[in-house]
Amino acid sequence: MRGPVLVIDDDRKLRGLLTEYLATVGFEVIAAGRAEDGLRLLRSERPQIVILDVMLPGMDGFEVCRSIRRESAVPIIMLTARGDVTDRVVGLELGADDYLAKPFEPRELVARIEAILRRGRGSSETWSFGELRVDPSRRSATLDGVDLALTTAEFDLLEMLVRSRGRVLSRSHILDGVRGDGWDSLDRSIDVLVSRLRNKLGDDPRQPRFVRTVRGAGYAFVGKADDDS
Repeated sequence: MRGPVLVIDDDRKLRGLLTEYLATVGFEVIAAGRAEDGLRLLRSERPQIVILDVMLPGMDGFEVCRSIRRESAVPIIMLTARGDVTDRVVGLELGADDYLAKPFEPRELVARIEAILRRGRGSSETWSFGELRVDPSRRSATLDGVDLALTTAEFDLLEMLVRSRGRVLSRSHILDGVRGDGWDSLDRSIDVLVSRLRNKLGDDPRQPRFVRTVRGAGYAFVGKADDDS
């Protein structure tokens, strides 16, 4: 049994459906219908991923996402009622890793979960760029020895840029590599993700040390590796 997966959704029928379906593909599921209960389960059960509905009573999904990010980098997939672009962008700005519009096929959710967990396995190679150290095996990045506490999506983006350093990557290329198949071509989502990563790196886009914007083309990693000649 894999897991646990934490589902926070006030729709009892959907919670039951997801609990049963995810169990059939080997996931342990813990579920909550209220934000407060979900946050308690997050702290006590330490799930490997959170499925979070936007439209929760009381504390909505955006506030829950914000609360989770204050204490954890656990991957978050947000469920939106309409697939509204504004909802998606707000969720991404708050630190969500993925989104799925209701109604959806449970197997699509499983595919998103599997993609995030697969990307989280990392590799043995490490890189150093002055004060920045990137360690895929630990899924971690440190700046001056301080852990940056990157989310899954933020680390995926950094790793992709570092592996392609010196090359300009288009938004669509980054979208395919970081998000995987099934995402809409929402350029804004990549811009939001880059902005989040830059904030944690303390990188000024006007005088970038690590991530440079190439107007009309995309982004490039410009940090110089310690072992570069």
